[in-house]
Amino acid sequence: MPNAALTAVFARIATAAGPAAAALALAACASTPVAPPAPAPVTTAAQIPVNAGVATPPPAATPSMATALPAYLDPNSPVSQQRSVYFPFDNAAYRPQDKAVVELQGQYLVQHPEVHVSIIGNTDERGGSEYNLALGERRAQTVKSALGLLGVKDAQVEAVSYGKEKPKATGHDEAAWQQNRRADFVYPAK
Repeated sequence: MPNAALTAVFARIATAAGPAAAALALAACASTPVAPPAPAPVTTAAQIPVNAGVATPPPAATPSMATALPAYLDPNSPVSQQRSVYFPFDNAAYRPQDKAVVELQGQYLVQHPEVHVSIIGNTDERGGSEYNLALGERRAQTVKSALGLLGVKDAQVEAVSYGKEKPKATGHDEAAWQQNRRADFVYPAK
């Protein structure tokens, strides 16, 4: 009798929903489990890489690349290490051996036109304050002019004088005075 009741239910479904619904209802009640379809066979012959024919994008900037120091802040860079030009007593022409420092700084500034520098002219303690401020200014202007001849833009360089107010060495002898007669390249701290 259960088969007769089942047949009656299927007959009503078939009449109401159509033949497709009846076939689904019969398949759902089947006692034989249906095996899932077999997976597609895996081929090992010459597989094509996923990105074949697609250009590989450049690597993203790493924190070390993004935070690279400019040469004037890198303590290992010659631009950072060689920042002073020295002068003879009471003279605004720097020593011939310091020409290489001016050229090094000039090359860096030409290659980095966005960088600005202050040239700070200094003197030793001998002489009056006004005279030493004027001499420090002439020393800074001499270096600025030399940078201009190397192709550095005038707007990149500021010439300033401290005169005898900011000595590098505090002694009162020729060795100290020689260190104080200088022009320093001062870059922004960034």
